[in-house]
Amino acid sequence: MAKQKKTNRLQKQAGKAKKRGKRLLILLAILIVLWILTLVFAPAAQPSSAYVQDLELPLYQKGELVVRHPGYTLLYDEEHEQARWVAYHLSREELYGSQERGDDFRADSSIPTGSAALDDYRSSGYDRGHLIPAADLSWSQEAMSASFFLSNMSPQAGTFNRGIWSKLEATVRNFADTEGAVYVVTGPVLTDGPYKTIGKNQVSVPNAYYKVVLDYQEPEYKAIGFLLPNEGSKKDLQAFAVSVDEVEEVTGIDFFHRLKDREEDVLEASYDVSLWDFSTFSASAKDREAFQEGNLPAKTGEKPSGIYSIAKGTLSTILSVVKKESVNIIELFIPKATLREAAPFLY
Repeated sequence: MAKQKKTNRLQKQAGKAKKRGKRLLILLAILIVLWILTLVFAPAAQPSSAYVQDLELPLYQKGELVVRHPGYTLLYDEEHEQARWVAYHLSREELYGSQERGDDFRADSSIPTGSAALDDYRSSGYDRGHLIPAADLSWSQEAMSASFFLSNMSPQAGTFNRGIWSKLEATVRNFADTEGAVYVVTGPVLTDGPYKTIGKNQVSVPNAYYKVVLDYQEPEYKAIGFLLPNEGSKKDLQAFAVSVDEVEEVTGIDFFHRLKDREEDVLEASYDVSLWDFSTFSASAKDREAFQEGNLPAKTGEKPSGIYSIAKGTLSTILSVVKKESVNIIELFIPKATLREAAPFLY
């Protein structure tokens, strides 16, 4: 009788194990499908933000006044008492600095002939418009302070400086945030004079400004330019987008000349606004702190697709169920207390 009971119990256990085994096989099949989906639809690896030395610097002639400051380089135009261009590399890491704006506007003593002065702008009716924005240099107190040299300023209409120009600056920061890093050259158009001037130093008031931006990172190299009149505008930024070649034609400046000729020709000849995220960048103090602590997720690379997100979430759930079913099958043959002692990682 005892032997028959034991046989019946074993047969019952075997039946349960068989049913649970079938369920487990189905779950494993689903698991494999989900795993394949996560591989197929996984976002691309994030591109590196490695810096190519001086790639941002336009071509300049020997004897021209090129000055390097922390975070940027400029070519000063004595005739117009402002920079002809300001060039810099902007990485995502630099956007999340903690330095506050200082507003310490001052003459630039590194300009041998003397830069524009504060009095030139006083009561002129024009803003001291940054070429490289102070917000792009929040990663260092020295760099932030250097952004207020008057060699980095140009007379801008208030509605322009605080409107469409400010929006473009924040958009370029978003380019750096979403792409990982960008190379930027910006400045006044100084080829369509004569110009109105302000102050004793006769600082020229430009009619227009430009920016050119290069994303020179995998997975896709691209470039875009902007030409904007020195006036307020309610238009979308895309309305001012042009190719880098067009900016070169207007300004007479040769941008990104360190690229291979064929590569430069292709990148500068055309642009596609759909390849750029025209959102404006903003980061709270909490965001900056989280980034410094490594808790703010990267934005570079492809965004996960809906299929990938669903598959990944379901995969985690199925894994949990598979583990539970496997333990249940083992417990049919090994006492729970013994199994817990022998393999505590299963619980």
